[in-house]
Amino acid sequence: MKIYSTLINYAFNFVIKTSKQYNIDDSHSLRHSMEVFQFANQIYNNELINNPCLLNQKNIVMCSAILHDMCDKKYLDEDEGIRNLNEQFKDLLPEEELSVVNQIISSMSYSTVKKVGYPDLNMYNSAYHIVREADLLAAYDVERCIMYQMFNKDSDYQFSLNYVNELFQNRVLKYIDDNLFVNEYSKNLAFKLHDNSVKKLEEINNIYFDLN
Repeated sequence: MKIYSTLINYAFNFVIKTSKQYNIDDSHSLRHSMEVFQFANQIYNNELINNPCLLNQKNIVMCSAILHDMCDKKYLDEDEGIRNLNEQFKDLLPEEELSVVNQIISSMSYSTVKKVGYPDLNMYNSAYHIVREADLLAAYDVERCIMYQMFNKDSDYQFSLNYVNELFQNRVLKYIDDNLFVNEYSKNLAFKLHDNSVKKLEEINNIYFDLN
């Protein structure tokens, strides 16, 4: 437990440091890492019941969940991010586990999955899907998507809101129909988050356009 706690604390501190260094905004920094970490824990604990092999992969799952955007090409060169991560965690994770974290982070994004599909990580496939799905569940956060657009595209609120309306209709609200969730817990939670995001979008649109 002490080793695990030390690893998690170090990982979150790494997120803070890296976000400052590469100007990673709030939509992909500490708050998002915490949210994906929480979703990953929920999925992990549910899947552990039927897949006890995950017990020995907890460090991989949780580190990948926390660190997944610290190599994001939207903010920095992916290879540079991987090198930074390897240097910082080489004394905290065994070489094989660190390699798996790298593979999960490098292949879990929506765009990568759509382009090349899922990787074959053998005994770590379940860990991969837990982290990937945790990140997808976090994408149902409407305000986070608006924040990203405003921070990184120099867009005003109205343009960002219109963009996010289209993003949700063309992508996020299709996650379930596109069969992007393989774990039952994730599927069930996705239905709830899907409905919540539809209501949130309607609420935000009504508030904004009522002012105009």
